[in-house]
Amino acid sequence: MNQLPTGMYQPGTSLVHRMKANIKIFCFLILTVAVICTETLRGYAVLFLFTGILIYLSKVNFGTALGSIGRLTWFFILILLMNICFYGPDDAWIRIGIFAPSYEGLMQGTHIVARVILMLVICNVLTVTTAPLMLTEGMEALLFPLKLFRVPTEQVAMILSVAMQFIPTLFEEAEMIKKAQIARGARFDSKKLLDKAGAILPLVVPIFLAAFKRADELSLAMEARGYRTDMARQRRKFGMPAGFEWLALATCSILCILQIVFL
Repeated sequence: MNQLPTGMYQPGTSLVHRMKANIKIFCFLILTVAVICTETLRGYAVLFLFTGILIYLSKVNFGTALGSIGRLTWFFILILLMNICFYGPDDAWIRIGIFAPSYEGLMQGTHIVARVILMLVICNVLTVTTAPLMLTEGMEALLFPLKLFRVPTEQVAMILSVAMQFIPTLFEEAEMIKKAQIARGARFDSKKLLDKAGAILPLVVPIFLAAFKRADELSLAMEARGYRTDMARQRRKFGMPAGFEWLALATCSILCILQIVFL
């Protein structure tokens, strides 16, 4: 392949790479709240500008950060069309059976698509700049207070980390299967919707089978290496945040407050 799959960890020395995993995850959660609370064009403009600066500071290739967006183009179009046609029928432009396109639906669909794009890009930056083991330990550190309520934080952190790391692997598997199907005559570039649907359906079963196979192999590998969830393990001590980490937390918090109160 010419480039690494989207979301796969890439070592680096940028400020974002050097941030502690728990601080990065906490900043990600703050930004998630900011994205969800955004309702105005100015708010989205500020968030997209901030995301661009974040990509620049992380020294991640823009193609890598935006890689998953292109693969979901048809999903975004579908979400947009569904909202346009079915959301806010009281103020519809025109009515054709069950379809009632409206301005409210257009704005609602645009909000959803913009939020999903922002979340995908920020999540890509997080996973690309954080090693899988550090990501797991960072999640476990943030979830540690839940131990007071007997929540198995180690297992939860491991599940979340493995799920996030499986995403680029599944994208790679899907690309390989797609190329194999093209070699067998599948027409993914056809302009006819039925042809596209007919070509995509044969991808679904192999991808699911590959995912289950990899999950089974991973469980066997962990069992062979003696991984047990009921044993006490030594945890990494992240320590107090450094100066630039405090600055990152403050910046994300201020941005979130601005989105909620002013923008």
